[in-house]
Amino acid sequence: MEKLKILVVDDEVRMRKLVRDFLSKKEFAVLEAGDGEEAVDQFFADKEISLIIMDVMMPRMDGYEAVRTIRRYSQVPIIMLTARGEERDELLGFELGVDEYISKPFSPKILVARVEAILRRSMAVKTDSIEAGGIVLDKAAHQVSVDGEQVELSFKEFELLTYFVENQGLALSRENILNHVWNYDYFGDARTIDTHVKKLRSKLGKQGEYIKTIWGMGYKFEVEK
Repeated sequence: MEKLKILVVDDEVRMRKLVRDFLSKKEFAVLEAGDGEEAVDQFFADKEISLIIMDVMMPRMDGYEAVRTIRRYSQVPIIMLTARGEERDELLGFELGVDEYISKPFSPKILVARVEAILRRSMAVKTDSIEAGGIVLDKAAHQVSVDGEQVELSFKEFELLTYFVENQGLALSRENILNHVWNYDYFGDARTIDTHVKKLRSKLGKQGEYIKTIWGMGYKFEVEK
């Protein structure tokens, strides 16, 4: 079986080597870039990249601008690395369609576990589709349409919407959502989910109202009759 390709983007050579060594032990094929411009060039030159690990602070083009450019054309899963650790930086990353956000310093083993979790879900081929209130999810193609019009969702937004639709009418706690959608115990707070829900509602238009907030608990997806 051909190895899955992961693009690691960081201006620090030692950081790239650290991540590359851990990923290589798990049989991933690792590509490297030293800044955002090089990352964008590499991504568009290789159509088989399955996931990107992107640093934020880099010369020439920072991680946010690189993500913004890639997201115009692709929903490839992206994990962002940052030394800042500030809330507004994380929120910006999620607004741009980042799937994960990890602050430096981090455990390489945890990073690899998150890479594997994302890839397990993104590479799983599912042949069925789901319909709810004018929303159609094609799970095989990872596409969503609303009233017949295709809507561009990030990988995590698609997984979140799928989880909501598959659990219509059920009150879902933030903890359950994190465990099922992010596929691991997320050591953060509720803003991760809340940011994704806000953007998902916006993209769904009037159907975004199907996602109800349950104050103090989480959310419920309920189609209005």
